[in-house]
Amino acid sequence: MSPHPTLTNRYANTEGKPEFVNQLFDKGAKHYDGIVDWGFLRSGAGYRRWVQQRHGLKKGHHLLDVACGTGLVAVESAKILGTAENITCLDPSEGMLGVARTKLSARFIQARAEAMPLADNSFDFLTMGYALRHVTDLEVAFREYARVLKPGGKLLILEVTKPVGRISGFLFRIYFGRIYPFLSGLFTRSGDAKKMMRYYWETMDACVPPASVLQALRNVGLTEVKRNSAVGLFSEYTAVKA
Repeated sequence: MSPHPTLTNRYANTEGKPEFVNQLFDKGAKHYDGIVDWGFLRSGAGYRRWVQQRHGLKKGHHLLDVACGTGLVAVESAKILGTAENITCLDPSEGMLGVARTKLSARFIQARAEAMPLADNSFDFLTMGYALRHVTDLEVAFREYARVLKPGGKLLILEVTKPVGRISGFLFRIYFGRIYPFLSGLFTRSGDAKKMMRYYWETMDACVPPASVLQALRNVGLTEVKRNSAVGLFSEYTAVKA
């Protein structure tokens, strides 16, 4: 199950998606933190830490942060764990990993969510922050998540979800589809940054509904599958390995 239809204006087919996404984030990596910081009104760090604590991350856990990007989720995880030694950060973009390595002393692996070079039953907790739309197949990725989690291990996927309301949907489209990409290019003076955030919007706009994500999690055998919606905009998908 693809997280969204093929965006033929960006790549020709599903097979071309990983290379396109990697190049996009390699080029935009140095601008990413600044864009996300002001774009979400500097609320991101506190929310990332709070939501992980609320869903059960605690000291002693071994954590896998899939599609870690520049390490924004992992940095907050380390504050909860009291160390970064138990954290493994995985991402296909070397540019994003390069930024993340400057922030914490975790274990870093360059790989895709659909094919992780990690042992079975290795992690107590798995996170994925705002990158669900960038995998090629939800069930393939989720099957990998289930494989590397320990029995009883939990996953937490954070995502931005397009509102269904008429007015809220319109405001969402104006901000993420027009204002955010424009200001990203203006403030960074980077066409790569603007393109990155334009693509960010395109994937949010085309993403499958939450019900499909929940079903994909169930299809791979995960249990206690749930979605919590924060302010009608942020989705928190959780599941447990039986």
